[in-house]
Amino acid sequence: MPTVKKINQYYEEYHSLSDEELRGKTIEFKQRIEAARQAVREANGDLGEEELQEKINEAEDRVLDEILPEAYAAVKETCRRLVGQVWDVCGIKIKWDMIPFDVQLIGAVVLHQGKIAEMATGEGKTLVATMPLYLNALTGRGVHLVTVNDYLAKRDSQWMGKIYEFLGMSVGCILNEMDSEERKIMYNCDVTYGTNNEFGFDYLRDNMAIREEDLVQREHYYAIVDEVDSVLIDEARTPLIISGPVSVSTHKFHELKPRVEQLVRKQTLLVNKIIADAKNLLNEEKEYEAGIKILQAYRGAPKNKQLVKLLNEIGTKKLMRKVENDYLRDKKMNEIDEELYFSIDEKSNVIDLTEKGRNALSPDDPEMFVLPDLATELQKIEDDSLIDIKEKEKRKEKLQQLYAEKSERIHNISQLLRAYSLFEKDVEYVVQGGKVMIVDEFTGRLMSGRRYSDGLHQAIEAKENVKIERETQTLATITLQNYFRMYKKLAGMTGTAATEAHEFWEIYKLDVTVIPTNKPVIRIDYDDQIYRTKREKYNAVISEIEDMISKGRPVLVGTISVDVSEILSRMLKRKGIKHNVLNAKYHQQEAEIIAHAGRAGAVTIATNMAGRGTDIKLGAGVREAGGLHIIGTERHEARRIDLQLKGRSGRQGDPGSSKFFLSLEDDLMRLFGSERIAGVMDRLGAKEGEVIQHRLITRSIEKAQKKVEMHNFSIRKHLLEYDNVMNQQREVIYDRRAHSLKGKNMKEDMMEILENFVDERVERYTDPKSYPEEWDWEGLKHDFLKVMLLSIDEKKLQNEVSKPEELSEFLKKKAKEIYHRKEEVLGEEIMRQLERIAILKVIDEKWKEHLYEMDNLKEGVGLRAYGQKDPLIEYKQEGFRMFLELLSRINEEALEFVFRARIGIEPPVVKGAPQRITLIHDSATGMGFKGAGEEDTQIPGAKRKPVKVGKKVGRNDPCPCGSGKKYKKCCGMNL
Repeated sequence: MPTVKKINQYYEEYHSLSDEELRGKTIEFKQRIEAARQAVREANGDLGEEELQEKINEAEDRVLDEILPEAYAAVKETCRRLVGQVWDVCGIKIKWDMIPFDVQLIGAVVLHQGKIAEMATGEGKTLVATMPLYLNALTGRGVHLVTVNDYLAKRDSQWMGKIYEFLGMSVGCILNEMDSEERKIMYNCDVTYGTNNEFGFDYLRDNMAIREEDLVQREHYYAIVDEVDSVLIDEARTPLIISGPVSVSTHKFHELKPRVEQLVRKQTLLVNKIIADAKNLLNEEKEYEAGIKILQAYRGAPKNKQLVKLLNEIGTKKLMRKVENDYLRDKKMNEIDEELYFSIDEKSNVIDLTEKGRNALSPDDPEMFVLPDLATELQKIEDDSLIDIKEKEKRKEKLQQLYAEKSERIHNISQLLRAYSLFEKDVEYVVQGGKVMIVDEFTGRLMSGRRYSDGLHQAIEAKENVKIERETQTLATITLQNYFRMYKKLAGMTGTAATEAHEFWEIYKLDVTVIPTNKPVIRIDYDDQIYRTKREKYNAVISEIEDMISKGRPVLVGTISVDVSEILSRMLKRKGIKHNVLNAKYHQQEAEIIAHAGRAGAVTIATNMAGRGTDIKLGAGVREAGGLHIIGTERHEARRIDLQLKGRSGRQGDPGSSKFFLSLEDDLMRLFGSERIAGVMDRLGAKEGEVIQHRLITRSIEKAQKKVEMHNFSIRKHLLEYDNVMNQQREVIYDRRAHSLKGKNMKEDMMEILENFVDERVERYTDPKSYPEEWDWEGLKHDFLKVMLLSIDEKKLQNEVSKPEELSEFLKKKAKEIYHRKEEVLGEEIMRQLERIAILKVIDEKWKEHLYEMDNLKEGVGLRAYGQKDPLIEYKQEGFRMFLELLSRINEEALEFVFRARIGIEPPVVKGAPQRITLIHDSATGMGFKGAGEEDTQIPGAKRKPVKVGKKVGRNDPCPCGSGKKYKKCCGMNL
């Protein structure tokens, strides 16, 4: 690679420089960038601000590309000079011994180009990032390194910080406990480390600030995302939410819990009986009838242990799938479900209450859980000629209240059933300190501060008899996908990105480049071993551990849940085998456990990828014994999670091995492991206790994983399509808010709002084709008195004006007179303050309400699919209409706030963002606008320009909403 050759040439030259001369390179590079900017300004003085900035950005990019070999050589030379030095990193003394290899230089070049560098575990990604961070920080615009947790952010900023400091750069780290002042200092550093949550929440908080000095972030210029697959894919479905408490809680979980518990017990007894009947029918060789019963049991309790065992018998799963396909083809699945109390679709996580279930829940009033057809009932009231308007309104209100109560009750029942049937303690969540804590399925860590949305978390709290946390109202929200797409240039690093290359390009326009390893990987990856039952599998895992210990090799066992890690731990204790457990319950000891995991004979059980980002160093004699042995106890839905587990072994050319132990009872095999696997098992005639190793089965498992990956990608893409609607609206609102916060004089804006209000109201209440006497003067008088305290003399005006335009000019003149009188009394300074507070206060209030309404719309719009309408198109159209209403309400209420503010009282200056707010990285089922508890391919090789995300819309540009009008005459009319 010619660039690497150039870097190394400069590196050799820099050996002769003094420390001061090397440090002086930073100043020289900055001067070259500034000279390029100045040349653009001088050559393009006639351009507008946005076009000029675009030219400056292009000039910066060209200069950075030219400087790259010299800048990277400066970093490499700094690393050489630091060798042997000792400094403190998170309380531990470290001795510097790293100088970038050529493959690391390649990775660094890829990161500067705004791509994803896939680098094998242990190849030194942390060091690689320092070079593009230093290079892009030379612009003075601030660069960000995004990590997955606070510990890594702090460790990497202290560990790599010496490089930046040596070269005269400042480095900062955003930590959870920091206040606004500390955060501001950190963001003003040249290089800032932090977690995705901290960056995202600071962005949202900045858009709730009341004073410009309370803003902490600078622009979103360049970011490198460490473990990019974890942040941009695993976390992509979970919006960041800032929420505050709601005044009234409407859930009925405590009230409904006893009924649901009883229903779940009844369903369990019923399913057990159905399974017994199925076994009898199989004995009588009535196979198809038995298949119907097995399918019924599967729809009633897919995780029932007797059922799982039955489905592992030769031919039964195939039989069930045949019956299922027949019933689906004939559209008779309701006949299977109607004998159950409720049916479960495990793949899509959906539970439906049957008529039998409704009768069991409320025998006296089965209609308690049936929603009335609201539109039909409202029309009946409207068509009733025997009642007056007042009575009609009263009845409509009562009907809507009844509908809301029933809707809430049905939703609560549905979430309680999901809590009892689909969510297992110590698998999906744990209970700690009287709180329900979600377990991250990808890392095995507790997801502190996160809650399931849509009332599910509260339902689990009710199930576990812990305090049900209060419902919350969303104040601000953004998905990580849309937050990171704001950066002018985005790059990422991970050990496993190639399997998701299509998604990275499709969503983020990020190419994936695989970087070669410095030393060849010599780890041996054995074929999967497959058993019929989990019990056999666990026994085989214990035997494998004993075999490895006898050879003096350390073992890392990867499990998919807390529950499995504890089962294996108990089995090892019974055998008297010393071991460490690293799961969501014991994550505090993570670093210490990982530090000892490479010693001879050490056994470590880790839930999934806990400890990611920390090297397992091999102890004395381990290399000779064969290195670290990895045991996987289950295949994950995503192939890259399995690859990450394997990647813990065989780092930097070390020896090692990996082997996965699977059973037909594993979730992936049960849900997606098609009949092909069961069929192969049957043909091979595998008896209980026998292990099967067959390439066909391994291929089938890989196909199942690909199927799930595509399924999950489509969910994330679908969610993003919905959030893109909100994102466009968010950009407009936040731009307007920032303008109000930073604008020195808001009077011009208020006058424009005033004139638009008058024009809109006159157009609404008058008709140019009719006489003034026929206009709606009552409507005019009401609106102008309410908003502007402007009294209209109807009789006088009817004689003085004959056209709507004349009335409009008259009312504008009168309204401005009132406005100017108020300004004279208050004084200019206070009036400007009042205008700013009016706009900020109203935007915050109305935006909060709009988020809630948009989430309601998203929930309801799905039903329109039954009317042969595309829910997404319906959501876009309805959302656009609601957004126009929002802009209109903001303008009207901001005007009212200013006109009706009491004269003589200085408007209060509110410091900082609202208090009593909660930060939630929500594990979302919806878009999460309602809040936490609220019902609640890559084209390889080619060099690509950095992705510029979202050009700002100019006032004379076509409106992005698609109306065909100019922006200033459409969505931007009132901005």
